[in-house]
This record gives sequence, C-alpha cells and structure tokens, in this order.
Amino acid sequence: MADFEDELLQDAEDDVQTVEFIKNYLPQEVKERFTDDDLYYLLDVLVEYYTDSGILDAEPDAEGYIDIDVEEIANHLARQAKKDGQGDFSPEDLRWVVEGEMEYAESLEE
Repeated sequence: MADFEDELLQDAEDDVQTVEFIKNYLPQEVKERFTDDDLYYLLDVLVEYYTDSGILDAEPDAEGYIDIDVEEIANHLARQAKKDGQGDFSPEDLRWVVEGEMEYAESLEE
C-alpha cells in the first residue's frame, strides 16, 4: 500500500511542477485567463487525451519525432472543458497550455 501512496504523492508533486512550469511559460495576458485549478484540470484532460489517443504508443519517424497536432489537442481541451462545465476557453489560449506542457516534458528529457 505504501508504494501506491508514494506513487500518488509523486504524481501530485509532478503535477505541481508541471503547472508551475506552464504558468511561467504562458504570456502574461494568457496567464490571467487561467486559475491554478483550471491548469490542474486541463493537465488531467491532457494526460487523458495522450493516453486515449494512442500518441504515447506512436512510433517516432526517422528523426525520432512523433507528429503531435497541437491544434487538435487544444480543440479537444476546449470541447472537454465546455462539456465538463469547467469553462469556455479559446483553443488559441489552450495552445499555450499544450505547448507549455510539451516544453516541460522536453526539459525533463534533457
């Protein structure tokens, strides 16, 4: 049981660090449109999207890249947030959130 609790604590800490990175990544005028709770919610939806879409299982191309459609992901986040009653966010603003999360993930790989 301790392993599961440790994993939950680690996931929560990872989320805190990811959200802080995204907040620092967002331009000021975009940052003002999101609360911390919004960003945690969007991060959860983003992780769900990655898991359900098969992106995580995709094979990289010859250069080692996986094609990720940031616009499609931003549109998905906008639709899901509206459906869940979490807010009416513009896909343009959500692109920044998606790109911020991707930048954070890349920074961990370096």
